Amino acid sequence: MAKYADITGWGKCLPPAVLTNDDFASVIDTSDEWIRSRSGISERRVSHVPNSDLAAVAAHRAMAAANASPDEIDLLIVASTSGDNMVPSTAAYVQAKTGALNAAVFDLNAGCSGFIYGLETATAMIRAAGYLKVLVIGSERLTWLINFSDRGSGVLFGDGAGAVVLEPSDEECGLLSAHLGCDGRYAHILEVPNSGTGGDRFRDNYNIFDINFDGREIFKRAVKGMASEVKKVLRETGLKRDDIDLVIPHQANLRIIESLAHFLKVPMERVAVNIQQYGNTSAATIPVAMCEMLEQGRIAPGDRIMLAAFGAGLTRGAGLLRWGQRVTPLSESDAELPPCDQTALEILGDAIEHTLP
Repeated sequence: MAKYADITGWGKCLPPAVLTNDDFASVIDTSDEWIRSRSGISERRVSHVPNSDLAAVAAHRAMAAANASPDEIDLLIVASTSGDNMVPSTAAYVQAKTGALNAAVFDLNAGCSGFIYGLETATAMIRAAGYLKVLVIGSERLTWLINFSDRGSGVLFGDGAGAVVLEPSDEECGLLSAHLGCDGRYAHILEVPNSGTGGDRFRDNYNIFDINFDGREIFKRAVKGMASEVKKVLRETGLKRDDIDLVIPHQANLRIIESLAHFLKVPMERVAVNIQQYGNTSAATIPVAMCEMLEQGRIAPGDRIMLAAFGAGLTRGAGLLRWGQRVTPLSESDAELPPCDQTALEILGDAIEHTLP
């Protein structure tokens, strides 16, 4: 069995409709300055299609970059907190939409840490079970959950998807070390209550979701949780902070990213930041940022890349990637989302109507 799992393909999908801070300010009591000063977010994307459509387009683009055909994919993992339905898995819909009909498929819900959890799972299955081409997708449609009466959390989230293809390799590359964790005692500080079978099926306004979001506690635990996992990975690999070429953290809040960089004594020039454009896309933030770093030429062959995330659960994780020899796609996909003829506010019209007083 191969010892390593190389990332051979990558792709992202961001829906076209843009929701700016000024758009938010036109319907709730907030402002561009208030949102940017607290989160670093200027705009986010709003999907006009189901989550599985975003995931499928990102997957097609990742497969093209790896020059892999859909029937070669033997495992497909979708990391998400906003699946199309409770049953079946969103991965099943993605399989049908990509044609990866030879793949075993499942969803993985580890909140914003989901993509790192997915990479660790896929790498272990390549090593132990002999899978040959694995798709790992982080995909979210979080704007579907927005409650516009809660300006504290509603302005933070966006939609998008990122995907990678992993293949076995004898060269030292891919995810070399990872450390994952969770503290479920504090799950209540970041949750969508009454959204599953533990809720009250017949309560009033059942279809209006609320997000329990304790920003102060999340900030404190996010920085500490990510930093502790990064330190464990560094200790396990014997590397120093200066050995890391790039940090790709979960994009939840610019101040959290800056605090993590300060804690780790890593200059911001070596940290991937795109939260200003997309907001918090949960499990999609890291793969989307990874794709953009490749597009911008900020990842070179052999680079050591540290991933770090924290999310609902409260999950946390870090992983050290050693990038392989190729940083350009082998081919490109023509996969696209269906056309969108609505603005972001028009897409969210029903949510605005039902959640605002």
